[in-house]
Formats: sequence, structure tokens, C-alpha cells
Amino acid sequence: MFRKDFYGIYHGALSAKTESNRFVINTNEAIFDAIDDEHLLELYFDEDYRWNDASIDAGIHKGIYKKITDAKFITFSMPPFTTAYSLEHNIIDPKDYFGHQELGQITIYDPKNFDDWYDRAVTEIPKYFINNKTNIMVIRGYGIYAYNRNLHEMAKQLAILEKSCRLLMLENEDDGIGFDY
Repeated sequence: MFRKDFYGIYHGALSAKTESNRFVINTNEAIFDAIDDEHLLELYFDEDYRWNDASIDAGIHKGIYKKITDAKFITFSMPPFTTAYSLEHNIIDPKDYFGHQELGQITIYDPKNFDDWYDRAVTEIPKYFINNKTNIMVIRGYGIYAYNRNLHEMAKQLAILEKSCRLLMLENEDDGIGFDY
């Protein structure tokens, strides 16, 4: 997923719940193309010195794990087509088969003010998941938060969403290239 630009150098987060009150997450300096044990931390919900080295998203992950018992894996990623599509649209309505079948329509969340987003995200993201009964949250101009009980399923959903947004953008592109049948 790093090579497809879902995670960049120093942005993105991936975590796994290890027990009811702790989880493993990448460090704030992890490079996802070469992630190893050195770039992972196990954090307890009670914050200690290790939190200083954790991803900036650790507090958001903690909030999701505390509120949503089904969350076993959580990710924040910034796939380019989905993020770009979110800038100009309010809803993602996949027109391709897999997007339509697997995801259906997704409402894009508008954080409105980026200046205080990280302060609000800790509560707004888990609340959105619960109120909307979903495990994927596309945030305008920011990226995607997702959780799942199965890491492979979560990655599959993100890949399908990114491909669907790419197709939607190609469909809307007005570059003069078209086919007449």
C-alpha cells in the first residue's frame, strides 16, 4: 500500500489491538516501505513516555478501540484518488461492480476547520463510525479512517474504494478523449 501512495513517508498510521487496553501502532518516524519491529510500539490506553514516539494518530486509534469493540485493526491512509475526489464531492457513489457491491454509497465527512481537527478527531471519528454504522470514514481533503476485525478485509475495502474513486475521476474528466460508438 505504500507503493500505491496510500501511506507516505511520515504520514499514515496502522494499528492492531493486542488486548482490551493496549495496541501496537507505528512510530511517528515510520517509513511504511520498510516497517519493522523498530518502527512499532505497543501502547497502553494509559498514556506514558512511549506515546511521545508514537504516530500522531495514536490518540484517535485509542478512541476508536475504546468505543468500538469490533475494531481489531485501524488505519489512517491518504490514498490519492479518494482524497482528491473528496475535495469536490459530498458522496462517493461507485459505478464499478466491486465498488457498488462491496462498498455502496459513502458520505464524505467535512471536518470544516483543519486548524483544530486533531483536537476534535479523537471524539468525532469514533462518533461518526458509531452513528453511521460504518467502518470506513472518508474525510474531505484529509484521507480515510477505517477499522475491521480482519486486516486483509480492511486492505481490500481500501483498495476497492481507491479504484472506484479513480474510475469516477476518469469518468468526470473532460479532456476531450472519448469514444463514439
